[in-house]
Amino acid sequence: MSDLHPDRYPAAGPERRPASVYGVGTEPDARFSLANERTALAWLRTGLALVAGGVALTTLATFAVAGPLLDLVAALACLAGGALAVGALVGWRRTERALRLGRPLPAPSALPILVVGVAAIAAVLAGYAVVQAFG
Repeated sequence: MSDLHPDRYPAAGPERRPASVYGVGTEPDARFSLANERTALAWLRTGLALVAGGVALTTLATFAVAGPLLDLVAALACLAGGALAVGALVGWRRTERALRLGRPLPAPSALPILVVGVAAIAAVLAGYAVVQAFG
């Protein structure tokens, strides 16, 4: 592969970033590293979906009677989406380092927080829907 176009395929080493991840341990099986990357991208998509939901709620709030409540939920969804994106990067980094160092994989730290956050947003929106329907 490198004999075809050596300038297109840089060698693994200190120039790979972040060095705090790629500068430790040994190169893991590519399948595990790529699976870790796919997992991080899935978390990132989930964070993006929360941000998109927050934007949609803000739009809905302009037409609703309880606009400030929806704006609050929208802001929380957007903040949760941003935090989840950061959590995806942190989780990818922790897992990649564990793979490279031959250590046990770390437990997912963002999952319990995401479950509680989504359940709270769902409960608030369900309460809002009930109040709108019967209030």
